[in-house]
Amino acid sequence: MSEKMDEIRKAREAWAEQRKKMQDRDFVFETVSSMPVKDLYTPEDIEGFDYLRDLGMPGQYPYTRGVQGNMYRGRLWTMRQFAGFATARESNERYKYLLSKGQTGLSVAFDMPTIMGYDSDHPRAYGEVGRVGVAIDSLQDMETLFDGIPLDKVSTSMTINAPASILWCMYIATGEKQGVPSEKLTGTIQNDILKEYIAQKSWIFPPEPSMRLITDIFAYASRHVPRWNTVSISGYHIREAGSTAVQELAFTLADGFAYVEAGIAAGLDVDDFAPRLSFFFNAHIDFFEEIAKYRAARRIWARRMKEKYGAKNPRSWMLRFHTQTAGCSLTAQQPENNIVRTAYEALAAVLGGTQSLHTNSMDEVLALPTEKAVQIALRTQQILACETGVANVIDPLAGSYYVEALTNKMEEEAEKYFAEIERRGGVLAAIDQNFFQQEIADAAYQFQRAVDAKKRIMVGVNEFVNEDEKLDIEILKIDPQVEKDQVARVQKLRRERDNIKVGDTLEALRKAAQGTDNLIPYILECVRAYATEGEIVQVFREVFGEYKEKPIF
Repeated sequence: MSEKMDEIRKAREAWAEQRKKMQDRDFVFETVSSMPVKDLYTPEDIEGFDYLRDLGMPGQYPYTRGVQGNMYRGRLWTMRQFAGFATARESNERYKYLLSKGQTGLSVAFDMPTIMGYDSDHPRAYGEVGRVGVAIDSLQDMETLFDGIPLDKVSTSMTINAPASILWCMYIATGEKQGVPSEKLTGTIQNDILKEYIAQKSWIFPPEPSMRLITDIFAYASRHVPRWNTVSISGYHIREAGSTAVQELAFTLADGFAYVEAGIAAGLDVDDFAPRLSFFFNAHIDFFEEIAKYRAARRIWARRMKEKYGAKNPRSWMLRFHTQTAGCSLTAQQPENNIVRTAYEALAAVLGGTQSLHTNSMDEVLALPTEKAVQIALRTQQILACETGVANVIDPLAGSYYVEALTNKMEEEAEKYFAEIERRGGVLAAIDQNFFQQEIADAAYQFQRAVDAKKRIMVGVNEFVNEDEKLDIEILKIDPQVEKDQVARVQKLRRERDNIKVGDTLEALRKAAQGTDNLIPYILECVRAYATEGEIVQVFREVFGEYKEKPIF
């Protein structure tokens, strides 16, 4: 082998001498995350690479090549378009439309009042009801949202974090109303509060009680909702905030390790909850960097779960993930170009081995998507699955000198971040020190400087610009009447429900929150009595307090 490597080295050196005579174009050759890229990759770049140790077979440890043995030859990824707007009734109609067009899973977008734990008639909800997602105030709204959609036949993902326990309980109770036991429910709640403190900023409570709610969900789900993914550890929003690919990889996995440690500290066996942890990654525009990121993520997670946390169940070693194409890569200028960007990003996600995928619509940088834009985005996935042939072969880029070298580099750089986070006292301590926030802010600043200086080209923005461009696409607009109707609906609910029962369930929840009981059964009783999300959150606000981020100067 060493003789063969010597031959390759000499051949490369001879080639490099000839290469010096060739003039490269004036361009900085690096990934979108500013990682330098060599002009040629050879076996030298993966010297010491061990196939079985570093790659293995698909569906086998360390899962670099994918978590299923037959990947898309057995089952295509779930096509899960993120959707929700206005009222539960209107979103229900959009869900039925998407399912009729071939979507295979639902993904719920909530409006900002719901995300922040306010009912639609709260003063802070004014002007925001139904704007960026669907308004859900009570079990009544959740029942309407899934009216005519059998919850034992569809998998649902819900992008909700601080009040995730409440919306999850509403979903469970909706299943009960349909006659579907919780054991048959399948889906995911994002429930990733750590990345809220790091990047997205839609927190409510301080970290410690927030982590308690998450571990309570772990424990309850393991016994009563065993097919549910209890947290979707999200790098997506970290990347959307401006991080590099390495930062997205490292910070997301660090959050995952923190959840594992919290579950163990709460007295749970790691194999009781780890198989239902899932991940949510961004599919950005740098094709090979994204593929390498996914492959490195699987390998890192498998090794840590097995070697550090002592997980015995192979399902605990598997990193399963959903992907969404990069919203931050889309442009308001020449929005039709976003169809092309999304297609390339979706291809990277599939070649990287995703389990489910959302493709952004071309108009999402301007507003919530229209039905036409959503259909184009969904058709992008369907063409990818059915016409391109990329689903025929498992991990077809394995063995590429560049892809394997880049995968190794991603892992190496992520390990440096893990060491720094540990040096700072762990994820919660690093959040308190604003470590993650500053790293992301610095990366975003450097990226924008490169765009402004035209060192990084964005088609239609700083190059290939149409000077006389006029926006000529349909935009979805939310009627202001939506808010008035939703406010009237929640106020009517409060008048007509059994308010004595609501008060009793909220008081029982308050006492449980002040103690150490698992809170999920108490939240479920509140939800079944038609207590509103805002009322339940207010109990927690009074017991737990609210989080205040330390400013950076």
